[in-house]
Amino acid sequence: MKRIRVGIIALIIVALFTACGSSGDKTVKFGVFEPLTGANAGGGAIETEGVKLANKLYPTVKVGDKEYKIELVIADNKSDKIEAANAAQRLVDKDKVHVVLGSWGSSLSMAAGPIVKQAKTPAIGLSCTNPLVTKGNDYYFRVCFIDPFQGTVMANYAFNNLKAKKVVVIREVSNDYSVGLAKFFEDAFKSLTGDPNCIVAELNYNTGDTDFAAQLTEVKKYNPDAIFAPGNFTESALIIKQARELGIKTPFLGGDTWETPEFLDVGKEAVEGAVFSTFFATEVPITDTSKEFLDAYRKEYNKEPAAVTALGFDGYLVARAAIEKAQSLDRTKIREAIAATKDFPGATGMITLNEDGDAVKSAVIKTVKDGKFTYLATVEPTGM
Repeated sequence: MKRIRVGIIALIIVALFTACGSSGDKTVKFGVFEPLTGANAGGGAIETEGVKLANKLYPTVKVGDKEYKIELVIADNKSDKIEAANAAQRLVDKDKVHVVLGSWGSSLSMAAGPIVKQAKTPAIGLSCTNPLVTKGNDYYFRVCFIDPFQGTVMANYAFNNLKAKKVVVIREVSNDYSVGLAKFFEDAFKSLTGDPNCIVAELNYNTGDTDFAAQLTEVKKYNPDAIFAPGNFTESALIIKQARELGIKTPFLGGDTWETPEFLDVGKEAVEGAVFSTFFATEVPITDTSKEFLDAYRKEYNKEPAAVTALGFDGYLVARAAIEKAQSLDRTKIREAIAATKDFPGATGMITLNEDGDAVKSAVIKTVKDGKFTYLATVEPTGM
């Protein structure tokens, strides 16, 4: 009798495990690979909001006659390259995700590149703009434009709108994004001016620095027409704030990383008039998906979204659409479907991926006005 009871219990346990396994088979895992702590946490948080919102609106994906629940596996890469590699490794090895989304910060995405490639797990960058993220990596894609375009957009703004002839560039040398974007700006500005000496100084700092007196003393010496200072939001806001305290009134230009609440909180009135390039403007919704995203975000968070939040939303939708197009959970087939993305109506506009896996898209120029990010213009890649 005792043996019979033990046998029945064993059968129940097996049945339970089988049921759990069956449930698990109906789940698709999206790895969300973002800096949620450390220097880039502000950017990672607002990007993740977009992914979570998309998951709330579109929680399932259909493959054949089966409906699969999409589970988000969120990994904190801690704003650190080594931690980023470790987080990516966990996502593909331990969590066995079908797709990786992220990361805010090109250096962090680049750290994950070899790992997703080796694991043959497709990754979609959301706002990482350095060309090296996707270069030579058939498994990394992105839904944002890249820095050669962004650098050219801001060089054109400096030359055409500010009538600048001499520019100082301030780079965050420990940040691949900052160094790369600065180089593309410089090349474009030299081409526009026809003057190889138009960049009168390149000044450097490191992530985490808080005192920029030495760099700004050099700026005063050169008296440039504009300052291009792409970098992390906190350090960039501090640079502008300290520049204004030293009496430097020169216009500051930057890149997409400035569009975070922290940039405004740290810089306060000092960042009024700062101009930067970004991906999306709430004032000019482009597609029906743009309107859907804006309505849902405002209802969910009771505030206006950042551009990278919209990109997080788009990355999720592109991954989901690729699985439905592939009609398979095979990672290689999902990769092939992502690579074939064309004219996909995202919140940030129509998304078509080129042969390098990069999205060819327009850029938005914004300024800080009355303590808010304010739309100035849209620049199409065909117009460059």
